[in-house]
Amino acid sequence: MTDLGIWAVPLAILAGAIRVSTPFLFVSLGEVLTERSGRINLGLEGTLVFGAMSGYAVAYLTGSPWAGVLAAAVAGALFGLVHGLICSLPRVNDIAIGIAMMILGMGLAFYFGKPFVQPVAPDLPAIPLGWWSDLPQVQAALQVNVLFLIGAAAAFAMWWMFRATRVGLIIRVVGDSTDAARAMGLRPALIRTLATAAGGAFAGVGGAYLSLYYPGSWNEGISSGQGLMAVALVIFARWNPVACFGAALLFGGAGALGPALQSVGVSEGYYLYYAAPYVLTLGVLIATSSPHRAMTGAPGELSITK
Repeated sequence: MTDLGIWAVPLAILAGAIRVSTPFLFVSLGEVLTERSGRINLGLEGTLVFGAMSGYAVAYLTGSPWAGVLAAAVAGALFGLVHGLICSLPRVNDIAIGIAMMILGMGLAFYFGKPFVQPVAPDLPAIPLGWWSDLPQVQAALQVNVLFLIGAAAAFAMWWMFRATRVGLIIRVVGDSTDAARAMGLRPALIRTLATAAGGAFAGVGGAYLSLYYPGSWNEGISSGQGLMAVALVIFARWNPVACFGAALLFGGAGALGPALQSVGVSEGYYLYYAAPYVLTLGVLIATSSPHRAMTGAPGELSITK
């Protein structure tokens, strides 16, 4: 990107932010849906990895990347359903079950995914938004995957759902007060289980993006902790789906910082640049740790608020 001069770095960061942010976006939307119902799911890291493996395997076996995305969503929903059913039992801790599901998901993905490390599955399509430029660097940077656009639309749709639909109102009531939900004739355990399953489906789609587009392969280190970082992203976004979209771009830009600087020849501190997303996560957790404002906007039934 040296032909672009000073514009090479911001263009590379923008392109990288779009690519890197997509898994953050889907996992954070899934976690928002789960947490707004009053349950926290720390197992989404395992769901993300298992979704990546499932999507890649099905895409390879069927020759269709969209079949892989569907399989990843189903796998994620099953993990979420199991998590929700277990958490519905008496005296069960959401956080402990989430950690157990994370380990289970990663273990199953590594076990069943070994035959698919070498085979090449078809990639998801991208939309060439750089058609207006003659520079190949710009054209390559503005290849936007369809799942990013779907995720952006889903963020606004979820925001509207929480504000203006009966389904959104039910989820919010259950998340804010179990007693009020029961007084309205609702079944909080069932609603939370369904919300957790739907949240798992979102995380599974995020995993399919990793294996079928960027980086576009299946291996055991594919997620790099993105599922766990998304939980911090949700707190940073104050449980707002639209804010999650912006926060995902911010985290994605941090993840793209290293490759962007490398593209213009800056190679010193290579590992430090690649640590930017983790530093940002730590900074977000510190910045939101104030006892007066950290849980602003959090659902009342969420275990971390008690």
